[in-house]
Amino acid sequence: MSALYEVAELRLSLADMTKKPLFGAAPRLEILKGMSFTIPKGAVMGIVGGSGSGKSTLGRALVRLLEPSAGVIRFGGTDITHLSEAELRPLRRRFQMIFQDPMSSLNPRHTVGTIIAEPMRLHGFDDVAGRVGRALDHVGLPRGFAGRYPHELSGGQRQRVGIARAIALEPEFILADEIVSGLDVSSQAQVLNLLEGLVRELGLTLAFISHDLSVIRRLCSRVLVLHHGLVVEDRETAALFAAPQAAYTRELLEAIPLPDPDQVWA
Repeated sequence: MSALYEVAELRLSLADMTKKPLFGAAPRLEILKGMSFTIPKGAVMGIVGGSGSGKSTLGRALVRLLEPSAGVIRFGGTDITHLSEAELRPLRRRFQMIFQDPMSSLNPRHTVGTIIAEPMRLHGFDDVAGRVGRALDHVGLPRGFAGRYPHELSGGQRQRVGIARAIALEPEFILADEIVSGLDVSSQAQVLNLLEGLVRELGLTLAFISHDLSVIRRLCSRVLVLHHGLVVEDRETAALFAAPQAAYTRELLEAIPLPDPDQVWA
């Protein structure tokens, strides 16, 4: 299986505002410390790690919302590491992001239809109204929801609108950053089922950031484990859960309860 993403020695530093002096620039804090991995086409890659591990920073670097300090990110064979915004614009349709909090990422003054349509208009799509309807169909929302506003929807419905906005651009890759963490268990299950179906139906490659290993186990074909800005494990999901190799991975598995019934008791 060919790689959609090729990442080599990726480093990224951000200003540490907690140590900013009264005058002068804040010192730089290295978040990503030399990561190397690939994401195969069609894979569902889980990205896990504790707080401060760098998983959200890595996600934003993959879709170039953040520019790396060093290293290389290749997307579909194209080096996107240091492309300018003007150079990135034609590529942005091909990699999309679904945010953790849909209420903050959806414009409250716009209807659902406008929210989904606006990126398509920016990228020059034709038949925008028809595409909005088909995007709503894909995520299981009635087409009449195009006239509603975000505050009129439930949390799960708002997250479906975020997914619809992403898939309407017909991307090759979607980054989903903790998108079910704020939902109840029933809504989580519905969104995960939806993502599974879209990956199969649309041939998507998906990176799924989560702190919940039970979700990662359910959804992902491969897992990237991060710790203090480094990749400590990169393996197929079944193999990782059956026999974790890194000590940090074992700590994560021991700390988080997983749905693994006792076969003897059953």
